[in-house]
Amino acid sequence: MQRVTSKFIKHCSCEHCGSSDGNSIYDDGHTFCHVCQTYTNGRDDDTGQNRTGKILQQVKQQTSHQNMKQYGTTKAISDRGITTSTCEQYGVTQEEGKHYYPYTDDHGTTVAIKKRDVQTKTFSIAGDFSKATLFGQNLFGKGGKYITIVEGELDALAAYQMMGSKWPVVSFRNGAQAALKDIKGSFEWLDSFESIVICFDSDEPGMKASAQVAELFGAKAKVMKHQKGYKDACDYLILGADKRFVDQWWRAETYVPDGIINAADLWDDLNKPTQKPDASWPYKKLDDMLCGLRKRELITIAAGTGQGKSTFLRQLIHHLLMTTNDNIGMAFLEESPTRTAQGILSIEAKKPLHKPDVEITEDERRKAFDATLGTGRCIVFNHFGSLSIDNVLNRLKYMAKVQNCSWIILDHYQMILSGIDMDERKGLDMLLTKLRTFVEETGVGLFGVSHTRRIDGNKGLENGAEITLSSLRGTQGISQLSDAVIGLQRDQQAEDELLRNTTDVRLLKSRYTGETGPAGYLYFDKAINRLVEIEKPEPTLEAL
Repeated sequence: MQRVTSKFIKHCSCEHCGSSDGNSIYDDGHTFCHVCQTYTNGRDDDTGQNRTGKILQQVKQQTSHQNMKQYGTTKAISDRGITTSTCEQYGVTQEEGKHYYPYTDDHGTTVAIKKRDVQTKTFSIAGDFSKATLFGQNLFGKGGKYITIVEGELDALAAYQMMGSKWPVVSFRNGAQAALKDIKGSFEWLDSFESIVICFDSDEPGMKASAQVAELFGAKAKVMKHQKGYKDACDYLILGADKRFVDQWWRAETYVPDGIINAADLWDDLNKPTQKPDASWPYKKLDDMLCGLRKRELITIAAGTGQGKSTFLRQLIHHLLMTTNDNIGMAFLEESPTRTAQGILSIEAKKPLHKPDVEITEDERRKAFDATLGTGRCIVFNHFGSLSIDNVLNRLKYMAKVQNCSWIILDHYQMILSGIDMDERKGLDMLLTKLRTFVEETGVGLFGVSHTRRIDGNKGLENGAEITLSSLRGTQGISQLSDAVIGLQRDQQAEDELLRNTTDVRLLKSRYTGETGPAGYLYFDKAINRLVEIEKPEPTLEAL
């Protein structure tokens, strides 16, 4: 006999003498039978291929077959209230503090046994679990009126028993996290039933899995909601609430995908008083046309170069600081945080503090600071480094979720794309879509700035051209995704000083009110360093 250095794996049957366990297999594939003394070298005579894989597979099949024969005995699971007949129906057995749940393949052949240690609540598998279908699937024929899916084997036994052993109940193989994968494996069988009742646990993983599985089957799916105090089917049976379970089962609601509601369910909402705005605009005409400011809206301010949009936004910030208790996030991407803060301080001080010759005492500066920036409600974006879309969005989310900002100013859209190798139109579409989602998710009110393109040949808005939605630079996605669009226009080269310093405000879109048109005139009063609302300005005789 040739000697080899190898590791013993398992006793197995011998094909030469017929011994059931006298043969031995080693990790290099060779075998030696201690009954008939037959040695095989681990290679097939005809192919020369190593026999290890083949023999190990034969051993695995033999072991699996032996393991599937019998574990324990069939008896009631008393602590759960599950009867012997129910256990017998599902082939569940017990011995020495262990439960055994049989799993079959598509042909109904038992291919695996799940063993549960009652005391430690741990599981182990004997056999080939990869071929197993849903627990209990082999007991019920294809098709029928109802099939109920629960999370665990004990839940399946409990639900089946509480419903009088009349309706099919199955459970998936693993935890809620793997429910969708398991159920997809038996999709055709499950889909053959008219109604699929989903009865998962009432915890977060169970509810998440419930929604995923319901989405898979659509209108066939009915989702059962547990009563308060009951997490799963077992809870009902243990507490003697069989009737409550059955009642809830019959009340299972047909699955409706997110975003679909019946208008008949809106009466309570429609009968409530109209919600008041969350804040006001600093200018009456604009405030009247937009019916105030609301959170969860994306408002775009459109203006050309030098049209006063920064001054308009600073005055809006100052107004929110004075009239609300909300935190405000500021992302002025074309200026430093110090310049942003200085601009807010200047509104309160009524002096242009960025100019070197402006006189202001330390007490005056401190008083202005304490009333605005010193409140701790102003959060400024310090934009060092990259200005990628995701980079900016992450900081806006931080403002909203961590710094609790209710209002955020973003100036401006095109600046975010300036350093990105991307077509501007596509980039703006992507940015506005993400901003729209951000507003919905966080509930903030977002004021974004869009630059405008040149219009009327060489005549731009800075020369008195009229602003429209088509003036928006880059993409019409800006107007489509915004709840409101406000245009600012000013003739910087007008001969008349009043006209030269007056911004014409235009409401280009309002999803909430539907109003559009002239929204007032704002004159920059240098004496108080503020935009003030005036009547429509008329040029002086000298200018004419």
